[in-house]
Amino acid sequence: MKIKTLMMLGIGLVVAFAGQAYDASEDAIKERIKPIGQVRVAGAEAETASADAGPRSGQEIYQASCFACHGTGAMGAPKSQVADDWAPRMEQGFDTMLSNAINGIGAMPPMGTCANCSEDDIKAAIEHMIDGL
Repeated sequence: MKIKTLMMLGIGLVVAFAGQAYDASEDAIKERIKPIGQVRVAGAEAETASADAGPRSGQEIYQASCFACHGTGAMGAPKSQVADDWAPRMEQGFDTMLSNAINGIGAMPPMGTCANCSEDDIKAAIEHMIDGL
């Protein structure tokens, strides 16, 4: 009998606290059910969050989209600010590096992982990674 009573008390406490922890405010509900994607109509201009925020620096782009690979050397990516990693690429010229970043090369997809970057953004990120080399 004691075990049944303790179990019922435990279940009651869990239900009571779980109900209080659930945020049912209108803002919280909207955040939970917001869409994870957006519909784009061919030919229409896409709105981007970066357009509202203004221009980004090469460092901001690097931190947001390039660091995962270029900060660690993942999948053979040249590490930022490491001259030995960049030397063979720099010998080919900046235009070739930029073209490879825009079009993709090896394990790097086109435009890296920056879905909302322009070609100028990619250029700024590369310039940041090789600055001073």
